[in-house]
Amino acid sequence: MHAVIDEDVWYFRKNFSIRQFRCPAEETVASKIAIEMILRCSHLDNKDIFSKSDPFLRISRVVESEGSVPICKTEVINNNLNPKWKPVTLSSRQFGSKENPLLIECFDFNSSGDHVLIGKLRSSIADLERLNKERTGTNLFIPSTHHRKEEKMLKGQLFVDQYCEREQFSFIDYVSSGFELNFMAIMEVGEVIQFYDSDRKFPAWGFGGSTAGAVSHCFNLNGSPRDSEVVGVEGIMEAYATALHNVTLSGPTLFGPVINTAAEMAAQDNNED
Repeated sequence: MHAVIDEDVWYFRKNFSIRQFRCPAEETVASKIAIEMILRCSHLDNKDIFSKSDPFLRISRVVESEGSVPICKTEVINNNLNPKWKPVTLSSRQFGSKENPLLIECFDFNSSGDHVLIGKLRSSIADLERLNKERTGTNLFIPSTHHRKEEKMLKGQLFVDQYCEREQFSFIDYVSSGFELNFMAIMEVGEVIQFYDSDRKFPAWGFGGSTAGAVSHCFNLNGSPRDSEVVGVEGIMEAYATALHNVTLSGPTLFGPVINTAAEMAAQDNNED
């Protein structure tokens, strides 16, 4: 079952003639699935000398060339060999089908960026779902020091304490609700960079809008009087959709207040570090 949009969406003038492009977009039902999981590990090897490891997970999609593309990363849990991470969310656009191979790696965090591999395993969304249903763990592996093509099974295991599927609004959903095509850029770029932020929380501001009867050039897009942060790219899109119904557009277009607010937040974060 699928929906197809086939509209004339782009026109441009080249060599004094009008060129017309047709942009077909196909969306399968599966593309709306998002998986939320709570992952934990037990009995991890200790890679530190004077303390315990500071583990985090990196999940990557295995590509045809046998390489891997990172799609998700957990937060770092300090000094813990039995960590339990905050929920992570993967969209079907990131992992493809449930049977597609994934590479899950557990690292010991180092501030230098030279993270040490604790263990890894090949899995899939279907495998992770099975682990949750059966309430069992699966062992991590590490490359053998004696034979390059062999792997040593470790005592450490990965568990899936929570697994749930939910519907995730897609690009076509937003377009059909009145969003313009340039918002695809927010989703495409955001889905790549969001896993570099451990808590997936992003400040989202609007400008040139009338809120509470006054024109503002820097207001929280989610409507909150205090907190500007939203969760994930889907949070940005939902906040924008809400603002469209609650904020009256007004000129002029001034970017300065938003840039200054972002700079102040960045400076504050640097001081705290």
